[in-house]
Amino acid sequence: MKNLKERIKKGEAVNGCWLNLGSSLTAEIVGLAGFDWVLIDLEHGAGNEKDVLSQLQALEHTNTAAIVRIESAERQRIHRVLDVGAEGVMCPHINNLDEAKMVVSGLRYPPEGTRGVAKMVRATGFGKNFAEYSSSANENIVGIAQIETIEALDHLDEIATLDGIDVLFIGPADLTMALGIFGQLDHQLFTDAVKATVNAAQKAGKATGILLFNPDDYNTWYQLGIRMIACGADATFVADGARNMSAKLNSIRTTLKN
Repeated sequence: MKNLKERIKKGEAVNGCWLNLGSSLTAEIVGLAGFDWVLIDLEHGAGNEKDVLSQLQALEHTNTAAIVRIESAERQRIHRVLDVGAEGVMCPHINNLDEAKMVVSGLRYPPEGTRGVAKMVRATGFGKNFAEYSSSANENIVGIAQIETIEALDHLDEIATLDGIDVLFIGPADLTMALGIFGQLDHQLFTDAVKATVNAAQKAGKATGILLFNPDDYNTWYQLGIRMIACGADATFVADGARNMSAKLNSIRTTLKN
C-alpha cells in the first residue's frame, strides 16, 4: 500500500487523473509522471476486470496509488478488484445511506462486512501476507462514494458519517446534468452543491474530491475545501498530444508550400 488513505485522513491535497483506455502501458506512463493516485475506470472506460490486473501490475513499481471505479456496489464487483490489489474503490451514483452501506460492506471482511475471503490472491501475496493484509485492510483501503444525484445531496450527512466512506467525490458531469445545468461549473446551483458536500464531509472528518475539466480551476476548488483533485485522463493526454503534433506538422507543411 502507498499510504494514500493516511494522506487523505491528514488532509493533504492529493492529485490524480483517470485511466480509461484499459492499457497497462498508459497506466505505467501516467504512474511514472508523478500523480499521487490514478483512477482505473470500469464504469466508462474501455477496459474490463482482466485489464485492471495488468494496469495494477504496471503501476506497482511507481509511487502512484491505484483506485478502481467499479460499475455498481455489488460485493462481487468490489472484492474482485480488491483481490487483484486495488488500494481503493470508487462507486458511482451513491444516493443514500443504504447504498453507501453496501459499498462499505463489500470493502470489509466478515464480521464487519461481506467481502469474500480468498487467500491465494494478488493482494495478499498469493497467501504469503494474508494475515497482515486482512488485519490492516480497513486502515489502508480507501472507500469513495460518488455524489452525482439530487437524491445524494439530500443524504450527504448520512453518507459522510458512515465509517468506511473516506471520500465524497463529486462527479461534475453527472451532478450538473441532474441539476439541469450540464457543464456549468460556475452556476450557483452547482457551487451550492459543492459547498454542501464539503461541509458534510468536513463535519464527519472526511475528505471531498472532484474531477476538474480545467487545471486552471484547481485553486477555486481547493479554496472551497476539496483535497482529492483529479484532472485529465490517459485518453485525453494521448488525444491532446496527437492533435497538437498534427496541427504543428500541418502548419509547417502549409508554410513550406507557400
